[in-house]
Amino acid sequence: MSTLQAQLPALQVVVPLLAAPLCALVRNPVVAWGFATVVSAASFAVSVALAVAVSGGAEIAYLLGGWAAPWGIEYRIDALNALVVVIVSGASTVTLVHARLGVAREVRRERIGLFYTAWLLCLTGMLGIAITGDVFNVFVFLEIASLSTYALVALGPGPAALLAAFRYLVLGSIGATFFLVGIGLLYMMTGTLNMADLSVRLEDVADTRTVAAGVVFVVLGMGLKAAVFPLHAWLPAAYAHAPSSAAAFLAGTSTKVSIYVLIRFLLDVAGVDLAFERLGLGVLLIPLAIAGVLAGSAVAVFQDSVKRLLAWSSIAQLGYMVLGLGLGTAAGVAASVVHLFNHAVMKVALFLAIANLVYRVGSDALSNIAGLGRRMPWTMGAFLVAAMSIVGVPLTAGFVSKWYLLRAALADGMWPIAVVVLVSSLLAAVYMWRVLSAAFFAEAHPDTVQAHAHETHWTMVAPVVALAFANVWFGVDTSFSVGFAEMAGAALFGVTP
Repeated sequence: MSTLQAQLPALQVVVPLLAAPLCALVRNPVVAWGFATVVSAASFAVSVALAVAVSGGAEIAYLLGGWAAPWGIEYRIDALNALVVVIVSGASTVTLVHARLGVAREVRRERIGLFYTAWLLCLTGMLGIAITGDVFNVFVFLEIASLSTYALVALGPGPAALLAAFRYLVLGSIGATFFLVGIGLLYMMTGTLNMADLSVRLEDVADTRTVAAGVVFVVLGMGLKAAVFPLHAWLPAAYAHAPSSAAAFLAGTSTKVSIYVLIRFLLDVAGVDLAFERLGLGVLLIPLAIAGVLAGSAVAVFQDSVKRLLAWSSIAQLGYMVLGLGLGTAAGVAASVVHLFNHAVMKVALFLAIANLVYRVGSDALSNIAGLGRRMPWTMGAFLVAAMSIVGVPLTAGFVSKWYLLRAALADGMWPIAVVVLVSSLLAAVYMWRVLSAAFFAEAHPDTVQAHAHETHWTMVAPVVALAFANVWFGVDTSFSVGFAEMAGAALFGVTP
């Protein structure tokens, strides 16, 4: 058993990577779905085992092929990326349990095997980004995740999905190019790609313009991948036109992994002194984050498509994560990581609930969900709980996120952030109320499909209800989310948690 445990970091990536081409050979849609779900569940089990292994503050280093770093490639697991791989594999598994019926309706039958193949490759890429200790490996896994994500979006129903995927491809390629140029400049100055070794060698050349340019290129590249305002143009259309299950998976994972790379790079590789003292990136990140929070929330209020509404909400919520990072303190980063976890729980629940509505009535327009709150009570009840979490109602996960962000901001004397959080929460209440009022208080015309709708299959309802319960659970018991976030913040800043 100890030998198997020692190989867990490699298995985290190898299992879905090897499973993807096998899934492409499967022609039966149900078998392809079942195979992908089992593989994702296995990845989730591995991620939980890794999280347990580092829960006491330990770190795991895995040397691929036995080659010692920095000459060989190293996988390194600590509290920060252990939480990220749990988010990615957990969101994938829950969403796949839900996906079978929705994907069968939204994706052409002959392409369903390819859809789940792209899903497993996307899972591989995001897990690899989180677990690797080599910056060039981050780029490699970033491309695996990105290319498969473009395919997932393009497989959505209607020609608009192709246009959304193409826009995502163009902007995503620009972001990846910026990131590659950045790590190339840093490699030119240090001669290493290992993150730990790079952080040491950067200290001797931190004052050079080449290093400054490299750091800025990396931040711009990952900011575009993370849809950080104003680099968010690809996100609303991608989430709105992707198959509903894929939109839920991507909303809970893709941008979170990019935020993780920003946190890891700025605080662990570049270091606080270079990133925040010499380059003053906090002065850039905080205003952009505030603009993203307010703009995303305001635009969400005026959306008639619920998927687009949730997409703009995600842009606002990503602003919270960047705000915590921009503070440049252990408490701020802990708040950012807490929200990274909690937002995944919230947003996957919301997107899956809307997927149930789309499955029943064929549309996510507000005008087409009238009365569904009474006809689909489990789905809309779960949506209500997750919406309360987005707003930040006490005893929900969203309240915990905002509480820790406010604490970090006020401890740093940044009281205007409290005003921003209050205003954005009020705007969140407005746009969520538009959905809930349409579902619970509007009446459907007797001749419409929503007038005769009813709950979907239990395999689609159970994951949504479970995630709604999780929103309350992690709002009451914060030992996991806050515990790992505080360990990560303390480790990055070298302080006692």
